[in-house]
Amino acid sequence: MDMNQYLTMFIDESNDHLQSLNENMLQLENNPDDLGIVQVIFRSAHTLKGMAATMGFEDLASLTHQMENVLDLVRNEKLTMQDYIFDTLFKSLDALESMVQDITSGGDGKSDVSSIVAALQSIVRGENPAQQAQTGEGQGADQGSASQPGITLDEFQYSVLEQSISEGHKVLYIQVTLREDCQLKAVRAYMVFEALERSGEIVKTHPDVQDIEQGEFDRVFSLYYITQREAADIESQILGVSEIETAQVVSLDHETLQQMVQQAAAALETVKPEAQQPAAAASAPSAPESKSTPAAAKEAKALARSGGANPSRTIRVDIERLDVLMNLFSELLIDRVRLEQLASEAQNQELTDTVEHMSRVSSDLQNIVLKLRMVPVDTVFNRFPRMVRDLAKTLDKKIDLIITGADTELDRTVIDEIGDPLVHLLRNSADHGIEPVADRIAAGKPETGTVHLRAFHSGNNVFIEIEDDGRGIYREKILQNALKKGVVTESEAESMSDEEVHQLLFAPGFSTAEKISDVSGRGVGLDVVKSKIVSLGGNVTIYSTPGKGTNFSVQLPLTLSIIAAMLIKMGSEKYAIPLSSIVETAVIKRGHVKNVHGSRMVHFRDSMIPIISLSKVFEVPDFDDEQEEETEIVVIRKGDRLAALAIDDFIGQSEIVIKNLGKYLPAIQGISGATILGDGQVALIIDANAFIK
Repeated sequence: MDMNQYLTMFIDESNDHLQSLNENMLQLENNPDDLGIVQVIFRSAHTLKGMAATMGFEDLASLTHQMENVLDLVRNEKLTMQDYIFDTLFKSLDALESMVQDITSGGDGKSDVSSIVAALQSIVRGENPAQQAQTGEGQGADQGSASQPGITLDEFQYSVLEQSISEGHKVLYIQVTLREDCQLKAVRAYMVFEALERSGEIVKTHPDVQDIEQGEFDRVFSLYYITQREAADIESQILGVSEIETAQVVSLDHETLQQMVQQAAAALETVKPEAQQPAAAASAPSAPESKSTPAAAKEAKALARSGGANPSRTIRVDIERLDVLMNLFSELLIDRVRLEQLASEAQNQELTDTVEHMSRVSSDLQNIVLKLRMVPVDTVFNRFPRMVRDLAKTLDKKIDLIITGADTELDRTVIDEIGDPLVHLLRNSADHGIEPVADRIAAGKPETGTVHLRAFHSGNNVFIEIEDDGRGIYREKILQNALKKGVVTESEAESMSDEEVHQLLFAPGFSTAEKISDVSGRGVGLDVVKSKIVSLGGNVTIYSTPGKGTNFSVQLPLTLSIIAAMLIKMGSEKYAIPLSSIVETAVIKRGHVKNVHGSRMVHFRDSMIPIISLSKVFEVPDFDDEQEEETEIVVIRKGDRLAALAIDDFIGQSEIVIKNLGKYLPAIQGISGATILGDGQVALIIDANAFIK
């Protein structure tokens, strides 16, 4: 079967399951006794394993299977979640994400995860992998040590081995390790089983026979074996199979068998006192727990939590198809505007009515097409809880991330670009904003810092805010660093407002970190944040109270495809200014323009703002606003700053389709793109942000 046709579906669903695993693991870390969450995690891991095995990604399936083994013990109340188990499972999720990313980029998803597998296997055996690493034990150390059994037996299996010893048969514990370069693990294991079954009987294996037959095990498996032959002969027989690295065979008597069973039982039941069995029963394994227990009720409750068997009301659509649909609708919108213009010129009532009806239908279609491109910011936000959790552990701080407004929708183009800037801002809040625990207590604050990540709509914009209750921004410290790095002069520093001082944080190479760390201090980050947000047609503002906290507010346009714009004329040329950038329009007399320190300024609502001549900026040959007695102006805004653009005349408001200028034209200062008007002319779209520094 050709699996390539299912690859895209596998990648999408794998990413969904990995995200679900990360989110539920974070929930479980806050509520480690909630077995309902464990059931949800186990099912996600089990589904991911099945998908990976079906697609032939063995490393991914194998690692997920080892995670399943740990989760199975937890959900059956044979293991209690502890910090080192959470850390190991999170490392496993990171490895799985790397494998899926490798598959996405055309790789085979293979990765060396032997150390993580060894850690998971040691957890199953009841060991702490951190302590194991310190003592030099693990996958690469004495793998075959019979003092670390991982096999549990039921009462029947145990009695069979006991009786066999009593009747004079040899009971052996065998641990087989395959070579690292073994390509067909399941085949080699089958050959070992076939050789052993010619001379005796296999009672129990670890992992289970089904898993071994499917190759769902690391390169080590073990078993209990009954035979009449000597241990040395059996060892020689196993080593006769190709690609076997080691075979450790230990002969057992009543005492050593009981000791091994006790060790296996203790390794799996070092948990809650109520879950432990009486010491008198430790010498023999107990019967498996019936499913008609409270655990079954918890599993049913978990099934309800995960949505049960409700049919999905969504379908996956390839992004390229949406882009094609958007481009086709863009052409339709241009033709609609052209038809409206022709209908008004023709003075034909039937044609006018038809065009008006088509305009209403196409407007509804436009809303649907735009909504198809809208994606909840949750697709970006959902990776941040895990990131903040890891940052808090790295920085030895306590941080709560509170997310609100994750269902707020943005255009997919914006969503694709906004992730990295938000990562920088969150890392900045965690490192620079939130104080260490001791400092917070000394300042009379709760020892756990809080970072709010919120998104909300406002007009034609979406605001994303990152607010912390940390140390805040101190004006003097920023200016001191800025003067030291030569970003500003002393005279400039004295006259700067707090907002202007805060904006210095976005200067290239600027950093207030006292030492360089893995998190920050290299002077890279916030300047990248601002340039990226500005390139998306947005801006970022900082509000801060020293000692209380800081708020980074990011303003973004709802969409970058179809926007409402004011069409203007400059001589024979036409331009478009996005309405989201316009404060108002006005007409001023030439005498109202003042010269202030060499800059042209105009009085606007109790303040003086700069006025910019677009005819000079764009070198328009047939218009000069300085020759006009009265000049139309457009007042534009960027954050809290205003400026006026001097123009020739207004054409009117219209919805325009943004077209890229393409690779052949270099980046033009003040121009963000172009649009095709109803009469077929091309109008350049003015980037208002470029005119306000």
